[in-house]
Amino acid sequence: MNDLTSLIAATQATLERIARDFSPAVFASSLAAEDMVLTDLILKAGLPIGIFSLDTGRLHPETLAVVDAVKARYDYAIALYHPNAQAVDAYVAENGLNAFYDSVEMRRACCGIRKVEPLGRALAGKRAWVTGQRRAQSTTRAELAVEEDDAAHGMTKFNPLADWSEQDVWDYIRANDVPYNALHDQGFPSIGCAPCTRAVQPGEDVRAGRWWWENPDSKECGLHMVDGKLIRIKSVAA
Repeated sequence: MNDLTSLIAATQATLERIARDFSPAVFASSLAAEDMVLTDLILKAGLPIGIFSLDTGRLHPETLAVVDAVKARYDYAIALYHPNAQAVDAYVAENGLNAFYDSVEMRRACCGIRKVEPLGRALAGKRAWVTGQRRAQSTTRAELAVEEDDAAHGMTKFNPLADWSEQDVWDYIRANDVPYNALHDQGFPSIGCAPCTRAVQPGEDVRAGRWWWENPDSKECGLHMVDGKLIRIKSVAA
């Protein structure tokens, strides 16, 4: 078997074990390339792993279009979780619409409202959750394990693509004609909320376009951290 074939087999085995031994389990999809690989593997195999995504209210139209693409291709409706509207309104009223540019604390507060709290609702009552994280994505994920104990949510977290490279992801997508976010063809290897994501330049890290105004060591939204340290940065223009 070639390397990608081996990776696929290992990932399929992990997903099958999750479905068998950790039910009910769910997959948190960001609708990015990695997550489309897992979506394809889960739905083709008919595994009882629910798929959801967090609609933060500030996603690119191209990202939301992936939800429709999955419905058209697999006849599967990805569940969407939205932030609490009152919490969003209170944050904006007190700090401004784009206060996340001012400091890591303000950015994490926004992520907490738009992503972390809805994630908690999506995971309620589940035994495990699945992500599309890979070690090669950033310095904050360099020691990522395939299986982790998620103390914050009291369950097991799985990262079945931890060993995959960027090339592996795209080789799989092309070989299996998997639908993907159109922004990937416009220089966006990693995609989050629209105001917090930019295209990257040749040679830049794949997550360089995420919260590009911050120190690389702080570039997590809080979904995958328990006691992450916050790094103060200088204010930048919106």
